[in-house]
Amino acid sequence: MTIKLIAIGKTDNKELQALINNYTKRLGFYIKFELEIILDIKNSKNLSEAQQKQKEGKLILGKLKPIDVLILLDENGKQYDSVGFSNYLQRYMNSGIKQLVFVIGGPYGFSEEVHKKANGKVSLSKMTFSHQMIRLFVIEQLYRGFTILRNEPYHHR
Repeated sequence: MTIKLIAIGKTDNKELQALINNYTKRLGFYIKFELEIILDIKNSKNLSEAQQKQKEGKLILGKLKPIDVLILLDENGKQYDSVGFSNYLQRYMNSGIKQLVFVIGGPYGFSEEVHKKANGKVSLSKMTFSHQMIRLFVIEQLYRGFTILRNEPYHHR
């Protein structure tokens, strides 16, 4: 199985990008992982929220294969503790899917079309985080999930 994380907009903070790179490399020891960045929509200041979500939605859906399992990172999604999230990952690995795709939406969330295509929603917290920081948190939690599944000492229970 491959896990892909799709995010809107590049990370412009070098320290944050270094941490993302670090955890991406660590995660690669457990599973094939890809981080795909969709560039920010040009002239978005001239667009309404709905128009921006629509444009971003088309770009997100264009990155998916028909058999991909799509999970939205959404404030209204199901929350897990780290062990629960590792079990969530294990269920997908056991199901035989080829690619599990997590998506971090733009500043206004997801279009209706993306919501309709989604197979599930996960929330990392009730708090709001920057779109750049959430990438690190997702990748770190994926890494943590795999160390839990392997019973490795990174996660102290």
